Amino acid sequence: MLAEIITIGDEILIGQIVDTNSAFISKELNKIGISVYQITSIQDNAAHILTALEEARNRAQIIIVTGGLGPTKDDITKHTFCEYFEDTLVQNDAVLAHVEELFKKYISTSKITDVNRAQALILSKAEVLHNAYGTAPGMWIKDGENVFISLPGVPFEMKNLIKDQVVPKIIERFKRPHILHKTLVTYGMGESTIADILESWEENLPSFIKLAYLPNLGKVRLRLTAKGPKREALVQAVDEEFNKLPDLIGDIIFGFEDEETIETVVAKLFIAKKKTLATAESCTGGAIAQHITALAGASAYFKGSVVSYATETKMNVLGVDKAIINKHSVVSAEVVSAMAKNVQKQLNTDFSVATTGNAGPTKGESDEEVGTVYIGVATPNGVQAYKFNMGNHRKRIVQKTVNKAFELLQKEIVKF
Repeated sequence: MLAEIITIGDEILIGQIVDTNSAFISKELNKIGISVYQITSIQDNAAHILTALEEARNRAQIIIVTGGLGPTKDDITKHTFCEYFEDTLVQNDAVLAHVEELFKKYISTSKITDVNRAQALILSKAEVLHNAYGTAPGMWIKDGENVFISLPGVPFEMKNLIKDQVVPKIIERFKRPHILHKTLVTYGMGESTIADILESWEENLPSFIKLAYLPNLGKVRLRLTAKGPKREALVQAVDEEFNKLPDLIGDIIFGFEDEETIETVVAKLFIAKKKTLATAESCTGGAIAQHITALAGASAYFKGSVVSYATETKMNVLGVDKAIINKHSVVSAEVVSAMAKNVQKQLNTDFSVATTGNAGPTKGESDEEVGTVYIGVATPNGVQAYKFNMGNHRKRIVQKTVNKAFELLQKEIVKF
């Protein structure tokens, strides 16, 4: 069964906002066996909306439209739906009571106007989808073999409607196949190398299982997608295929996506082993520490960070010897090792990780090429420095360095 998503709003097309609604809806539909065939973003224009609706009904059985349901004149979705379905708007007393209650409870300083009351006007053919968090209700319109679902564009309102009303109705009214995704995360090896190793395994996958390679900044995700009538059979088949991978690429397997990120795994390992961690960051500018502290409970193991971006900070705060810097430059194995050892000592931790590198666009105070990064990891047994070339895009260099730092920490902490 196929669905199509149409987002309405000039603000999306001019880049003023990012369309996160479609990603959320797609994930929720996929969970219940509905495949999204196409996502379309269009203007607040009646002719454009009419064309999009007509084209979508020829491709998909379920069409979900978000946006254009507000109280202002530029929100024209309901009126355009009336034209498309040859219908009229009627007042829904339950919706009107809800709108009046919201104004009374939350907007006491504003007087409800006829424009606000017009939110209670619904297509006569539509089933009302109650919007608990806003004034614009959703609408469910059955038209022949198609279902058209109109939802407000405000994300938290839309999400509640999808979860509490749209998905339950689809489950109740449609027979659907099962779609199962399972994603393995690997670190430290490129997509083409992995593909070469897995060529024979991939060729022998059952016909109802498809493999996708999803590379991203130092990691490659391997996603298996299976579709069929019985979920239990899909789970068993996918698990059997994944169980073959440790013998093929066991040394680069990190874990399964949607279960835990690498920073979550690292955090659990540090907490379980009762070890502590500090960071000393130059080229990453505190990004490693930010990933750590974004997780609840980080204070149990993370003692702090020194963002030693400037050379003088490396010397004056971290205590890196000026002679080492002069001899080897700030982007070197010797400097990153000193950074890691010194922050480990200063903050009295079991482990530390340090970064220094050239993120570009110029070389700065080092002769190393842009993209050169050194990561130092200090453990109770000593310190080790690693050199990497992370490419030539500044943001990607930083994010790849963050990912690699967590990968190295994970490999070290499991030894203790």
